[in-house]
Amino acid sequence: MARIAGVDLPVKKRAEIGLTYIYGIGRPRSLSILARAAVDPNKKVKDLTDEEVNHIRQIIEEEGGVEGDLRKELGLNVRRLIEIGSYRGMRHRRNLPVRGQRTHTNARTRKGPRKGTIANKKRATAKT
Repeated sequence: MARIAGVDLPVKKRAEIGLTYIYGIGRPRSLSILARAAVDPNKKVKDLTDEEVNHIRQIIEEEGGVEGDLRKELGLNVRRLIEIGSYRGMRHRRNLPVRGQRTHTNARTRKGPRKGTIANKKRATAKT
């Protein structure tokens, strides 16, 4: 089993897809890493030799920007926006869409489930 950047890669997947399980590595970056390591992207993760895994690990460490470091950096960026009081920071603080999307009728994923305040008021008066 290959373990790179603290992540166990799935053994039954192709190397190209397996590397995408690491946070910060997508398909294009995965292909470029495998090309630099001279590894066939169609090769299964379980078929990779220790030497190939070590070479891939070395390339990823050189490039940087994966897993914990990347998550920490993104978190600090958001925290900075919140602290300086920018518009984007206020949107982050209120859990609303940040990039200018419409919120009048959509954005349910970000806003959460609808609050049925009007229906609850009618029920409360009917009981008394």
